[in-house]
Amino acid sequence: MYGILKHLRVIEGASFVAAPSCALYLQQLGAQVIRFDDMRSAPDRNRWPKSAGGASLYWEGLNKGKQSVALDLSRPEGREIAIELITAPGDNAGLFVTNYPATGFLSFDNLATKRHDLIALRLMGWPSGRQAVDYTVNSAIGVPFMTGPESMGDQPVNHALPAWDLLAGAYAAFCLLAAQDNRRSTGRGGEIRLPLADVAATALGNLGQIAEVIETQQERPRTGNDIFGAFGRDFETSDGKRLMVVAISARQWRGLVTALNVGAEVQAYEQLKGVDFSRDEGVRFMHRAFLNALVGGAIAQRSHDDLARAFNANGVCWDGYNTLGEFLRDNIGKRTDGLFADIQHPSGLTYPTPGSASHWVGRERRPPEPAPILGAHTEQVLVEVLGYSSAKLARLIDQGGVHCPS
Repeated sequence: MYGILKHLRVIEGASFVAAPSCALYLQQLGAQVIRFDDMRSAPDRNRWPKSAGGASLYWEGLNKGKQSVALDLSRPEGREIAIELITAPGDNAGLFVTNYPATGFLSFDNLATKRHDLIALRLMGWPSGRQAVDYTVNSAIGVPFMTGPESMGDQPVNHALPAWDLLAGAYAAFCLLAAQDNRRSTGRGGEIRLPLADVAATALGNLGQIAEVIETQQERPRTGNDIFGAFGRDFETSDGKRLMVVAISARQWRGLVTALNVGAEVQAYEQLKGVDFSRDEGVRFMHRAFLNALVGGAIAQRSHDDLARAFNANGVCWDGYNTLGEFLRDNIGKRTDGLFADIQHPSGLTYPTPGSASHWVGRERRPPEPAPILGAHTEQVLVEVLGYSSAKLARLIDQGGVHCPS
């Protein structure tokens, strides 16, 4: 964690991946993030994966370092406290991240009556307000029909990584900071709506895939493990290990040819077909059947360790295939840059826990803080941020409007 944003206070009323990850990124750069949840049923408090004891490892991951306030949002008193937190005064407050519906008690119009310069970042499914998650957005925009081997035909293949959720979370953090910068110069707040579907659509557009379909009037075909538009796929070594090898740039291609000693075969094929693989990665993709056989045959004759030495010496872009468990055993314990730290969590487990992915040169990267248990900071936040008296707080607790775990 870094203290870059230690002057900011962000209120989070959200669940699942996109909005909580937005607030997490801000917290990892030093912002105070206060998360409020319904004390009876926080939507993602029990999401998988879970520990053997039943604690949500998902909750512990996405809520590291945040403060937790538990309210009874079914009652007017609980909803009013949430609004007070969101609209509390301060030049570096009034920042709200949510995926609650655009209507209702957390609508921007309702909140803005309490603070005119409020900044609200609302993660949505579709611009219309229709619900969506990463996997339904993917199905709608066609990604499952680009994924998998050609033999799958018209059967969709879902992606295991919630890429649009994670991208939306990062984009939301960027938008919130941009809005805060604009407020400092203009005094104006506002609502930013970020639909997950729009994040996905614009990403595909930025990568040229929308233009491709419009121009060719054809859908992008499945290419299995071959990367699209260049040379790259998985190959097996003589000792039964698999490598992912990629040659996009001319330098990567030259390095691969040199490392495998296949220059004569490549040159002969280029002369036969009138092509030049060194100039255009797209030509390598078009002739991937020949190149896959050539490269695959050369790799199959050599061991993993032999190839690793040759590839590294020649600047080849490659890596081995690992399960997540194998990656952790081989890498996490060896890191000394502070990205991971052994932290004890509410589940009672201690495990390597990531902090901010960014490395600010010359600044100390402090270890991450554990996630809170639900409502752990209710009393502290209501007293320090909203100025509640002990008597008022006691009444709320007795009436069941807030939850303060013992």
